[in-house]
Amino acid sequence: MDADQIIIEPLLTEKTNRMREEQTYSFRVDPRANKLQIRAAVETLFGVHPTDCRVVNVKPKPKRVRYRKGFTASWKKAIVTLPPGESIGIFEGA
Repeated sequence: MDADQIIIEPLLTEKTNRMREEQTYSFRVDPRANKLQIRAAVETLFGVHPTDCRVVNVKPKPKRVRYRKGFTASWKKAIVTLPPGESIGIFEGA
C-alpha cells in the first residue's frame, strides 16, 4: 500500500486543534493499515519523525432518514505524536 493511499485526510475539529498544541495530529486512515504503515506514511508524506502512533476504529452510529433506519460508515482514525520542534505544515496553514 502506498503512503498516499494510507492517509486519507487530516481531521480538523475543535478537539484536534487543541491537541496540536501538544504536538499531536489526527488523520483518517485506510482501515487495512496498521501502526507501522501509518507511521512510515507520515514520515514520507510530511518529512517528520513520529514518536507515537495510536489507532482507533470508529464504530458506526445509528441514523434515521424519514422512516428508514441505517448506520453511518465505520472508519479508522490515527493519532500521531511528534517530538518537540516538529510540526506538519498542512495543519499550520502553510
